[in-house]
Amino acid sequence: MKKLLILFLSIHTLCAFAQIEKNNQNALTIEQIMQDPAQWIGTSPSGVEWSDSSDKIYFDWNPEKDTLASLYAYPLKGKKIGKVSPEEKRSLPGRSQSYNSTKTQKVFLRNGNILLKDLKTGAEKQLTDWLERVSSPYFVRNDQEIAFTKDNNLYTIHIESGLISQLSNFVDGDERPEAGKSKQEQWLEQQQKALFVVLNGREAKNKVHENRQKAEENKEPLKIYTGKKRVSRLALSPSGNYLVYSLYQSANGGKATSVTHHVTQSGYAEEHNARVKVGSPQGSSELGIFDIRNNQTVKVNTSQIPGLKDLPDYLSDYPGRMPKDSSEIKNRPISITGPLWNPGEDLAVVVALSADNKDRWILLLDPATGNLDLLDRQRDEAWIDGPGIGGWGFSTGDMGWMPDGKSLWFHSEESGYSHLYAVDIHSKKKTTLTSGQFEVSDAFLSKDQKHVYFTANKVHPGVSHFYRMPVGGGEPTQITSMEGGNEVTLSPDEKYLAIRHSTGNRPWELYVQENKAGASATQLTHSTTPAFESYPWRMPEYVTFTATDGATVYARLYRPASPEKQGPAVIFVHGAGYLQNAHQWWSSYFREYQFHNFLADNGYTVLDIDYRGSAGYGRDWRTGIYRHMGGLDLSDHVDGAKMLAEKYDVSPQRIGIYGGSYGGFITLMALFKQPGVFAAGAALRAVTDWAHYNHGYTSNILNTPAEDSLAYVQSSPIYFANGLKGALLMCHGMVDDNVQFQDIVRLSQRLIELGKENWELAVYPVEAHGFTEPSSWTDEYKRIFKLFEENLK
Repeated sequence: MKKLLILFLSIHTLCAFAQIEKNNQNALTIEQIMQDPAQWIGTSPSGVEWSDSSDKIYFDWNPEKDTLASLYAYPLKGKKIGKVSPEEKRSLPGRSQSYNSTKTQKVFLRNGNILLKDLKTGAEKQLTDWLERVSSPYFVRNDQEIAFTKDNNLYTIHIESGLISQLSNFVDGDERPEAGKSKQEQWLEQQQKALFVVLNGREAKNKVHENRQKAEENKEPLKIYTGKKRVSRLALSPSGNYLVYSLYQSANGGKATSVTHHVTQSGYAEEHNARVKVGSPQGSSELGIFDIRNNQTVKVNTSQIPGLKDLPDYLSDYPGRMPKDSSEIKNRPISITGPLWNPGEDLAVVVALSADNKDRWILLLDPATGNLDLLDRQRDEAWIDGPGIGGWGFSTGDMGWMPDGKSLWFHSEESGYSHLYAVDIHSKKKTTLTSGQFEVSDAFLSKDQKHVYFTANKVHPGVSHFYRMPVGGGEPTQITSMEGGNEVTLSPDEKYLAIRHSTGNRPWELYVQENKAGASATQLTHSTTPAFESYPWRMPEYVTFTATDGATVYARLYRPASPEKQGPAVIFVHGAGYLQNAHQWWSSYFREYQFHNFLADNGYTVLDIDYRGSAGYGRDWRTGIYRHMGGLDLSDHVDGAKMLAEKYDVSPQRIGIYGGSYGGFITLMALFKQPGVFAAGAALRAVTDWAHYNHGYTSNILNTPAEDSLAYVQSSPIYFANGLKGALLMCHGMVDDNVQFQDIVRLSQRLIELGKENWELAVYPVEAHGFTEPSSWTDEYKRIFKLFEENLK
């Protein structure tokens, strides 16, 4: 009877495959969808920019399938896309550019030299002709001069006279004190003065000459010795009176890891240095002030920053480490970055970030005294992050001065979502500019300073639109209307939008639209190949389900044309780094998107979840994995599996799971901690032990291993390997310098010692974290498909 049942199922499966072939003569293959995407799919336009005169759109594109993309242009009048000639390309300004206060002139770099452009006439004036390269030019001193950086020092060039002045004098190393005289030398000198009158007269003349020479030499900028620190971010105040700079101190004592390359041109194994591990000493940044008028430095007074001694809540889990007396608590290390100079007076805004990732302070800096005045403090017991907010040690986030010069706009997650606020620098009154259960990003003020432009997912968490709003707040006006993803570049005259637009089943294309609500957008590019277009790519179904804790989870769903009753299903887990994938635009996981179409063609239902920790859903969703990766993010996938069984007639015994990087980590946790929920899983380039990952990402979420060991133990798959029940495939690049090969080797040894047999490891000798070779992608996904075919069917 059992043999007859197996025979019946085999015939049924063959008939199903035959039906697929009959219905789709262009059936997908893994070799096809894993080939070079530029040749198979096509290359979408990128790097969109406008000409200064707003009459032409420039962008990188490769419709001819060349080795590299080329620069193309679309003139609004000629309306015909063409490749930019080498001569025109050489004449274009570089990306380092700045405008004067009236937006009538622009300064930019070309081949490392400074050029000034009159935006009304288009005339250019070259200000320097050097072999050495300069950087970061901008207008200062009532737009009469241009400041720039060269050899880690700040210079200005007077536009009319061409006079170049050096304003700073940073010197590597430490100042060497002059050698003192011995007691014997001092005695002999005093004896000479007492015996010989002529020597006293000569000394007096020498002192007068020396003082006169010193007075003349005072024109030279004060030497500022940087020791072992690296100077960066030189920012001159608009008045030219003050220079604010950053000094970066590299970490000391952090042991770097290495990655061994076995397949090399030399034939010898080669060691390549890589990152340090989480918890290693980190670099720090401090702010300095140089008072140019008085030729002296001013110390920044960080003692005025409130809450430097505030301890994180997680320490309550370690009562033995709690200080018994407040006097034992030291100030937390911070890094200060900025400045953002006030356009009208010598004041600047800087941002301080705590090394433990819990605090961001927005501060008003008085450069004359070094005093700091608090404008806003955002504290998060998880970690500071979110659209436009910054974090990671050295980013101010998106912010700017309001038109009155008396208040500042900035992003904050105070409401639970990243929104825009304004704060008066004198009264400290804070005003809410945007609000609601959506995220705001990429904000900037209009040319006339009357409006704020921004991108937001106001309509749906997975749909992005471009908005305009009065600068003081109010109801935003939606400018774009195409559903999906809209990446907007506004023309300098603010009359047109260049839009990179895509949907869930169509890659990015370039459009142009008038800057008016309800205006229609015109498609300019067509990038996909006929071969790619010959397949009817599915538009994912955008679904939600309710998690065990009551939260609403957003997901993408792919279904077979004729789903089998109690059929198989696969859940895909996207990677992390604060990422979203259940959105309604073209996914960066385009290979996986194609694979999901392939799986659906072969009878699988596929679910792609924006689990806890994903971007686009606000602060609580973002921090839902704090101190417990493999907690709510894993239960979201378990709840997704239950939803598939209850709503889509999927067999609970025939569900698989797979993903790469963080997705590989979740796959391991699913098979180790949820036995029976998933029959098989493929963990690709997976993190197996967070104590061996990098510092910047991991310390935000789990703190550090030495400070919060409980978080690392409950979050690392290697501690739960004994729970493996389903079939496990692991794939890993041997030269992965992100999730290093050592990670998967350590887990493999753990599985061997535990006596587990239902697992295998496929290694890829020439691949790093993101595979590049089509042969590697093909091999990996053939193995994944085989795993599912053997265990879910």
